[in-house]
Amino acid sequence: MYNEKQENYYQKMLANSISSRNPSNEAKQRAREKSPLYFEDLKRRLLADFEGKNLSDIENSEVVSTDLGETLKITNKEKINFKIEDNNFKDQINHNLKLLPKIGIKKEETLKNNGYSTIESLKTHNNYGDMASKFLDRIDEMAFCEIMDLLDRNKYSKKCRDNLLKCISLTDCENFKFMDIETKGLSNVPIILIGVAEIKGNKIISSQYFLRNYAEEDAILDAYLSHLDEDSIHVTFNGKSFDVPFIKNRCTYNRISANLDLPHLDLMYFAKNLWSDDLPNCKLQTIEKEFFGLERQDDVPGQYIPGYYDAYLSQNNIGPIVPIIEHNRQDIVSLAAFLEKMYRDVN
Repeated sequence: MYNEKQENYYQKMLANSISSRNPSNEAKQRAREKSPLYFEDLKRRLLADFEGKNLSDIENSEVVSTDLGETLKITNKEKINFKIEDNNFKDQINHNLKLLPKIGIKKEETLKNNGYSTIESLKTHNNYGDMASKFLDRIDEMAFCEIMDLLDRNKYSKKCRDNLLKCISLTDCENFKFMDIETKGLSNVPIILIGVAEIKGNKIISSQYFLRNYAEEDAILDAYLSHLDEDSIHVTFNGKSFDVPFIKNRCTYNRISANLDLPHLDLMYFAKNLWSDDLPNCKLQTIEKEFFGLERQDDVPGQYIPGYYDAYLSQNNIGPIVPIIEHNRQDIVSLAAFLEKMYRDVN
């Protein structure tokens, strides 16, 4: 039966929509903060607030030299409690018969019903014995990137996809490169900011390289590449589709030789796999708000960043780029929190 309590609930729900007849003040404020006029006003306020300030006034900034020139680096350190507990993943691999060629979900089920519960036990099987023996001899010698590639090719089910997160117990957390870029557009334009965060002991250190002018793009690319080695693992949010291909394209444009074909954990896909039923959407800032209680203020969405950067250049005023630098820093630091929570969830 429809009652007064339900009526009040629906009225409150409708009030939270800007399209309702009587939207609440909160709904009006949210709508205003998403409008182009709001971001034009914010840009004007930033220009006024930072008039006369220079890049050297940005906290923790310094000009650094690379093999390809100088660029501005912003470094921040903060404490982090990042723990990847041991999950005996090698033993879990032993129970995943689907890692052997020609064994899928149904074949694995049949084999397990017949008493072959591990790859080790398959060593006595007439058809799979040789493959099982060779696999077990090889697995202890495989590099982490090879294990990730093996697991990536065996995503038969949600449980198999979770193994890509579970396997990070096999590497050192200092190998994670939490990365995000800001650009002048969606393709064939310069990168204006590259951020990379790394875990060192109980701290997470973010290094951001800012394009002071268009002539410095090769320097910021070179500065970022200096953080990578053969053990590095990219950790991004939509970075497989956007950030890494974009960097590759700009390296080619600037004639920079770079190996960016590294193991890659794109957390956007894992977020959708793990949390889509628990969240209104799986956007980065929604995850921050719902799981970590973090709600950004005066954050500049990506579509406004090119215009803000143009204002910085044309007016020689750092105001418009200050929130962009903070936006990028928060993105890469949040990735570390996401990865740790995802690892806890799948284990």
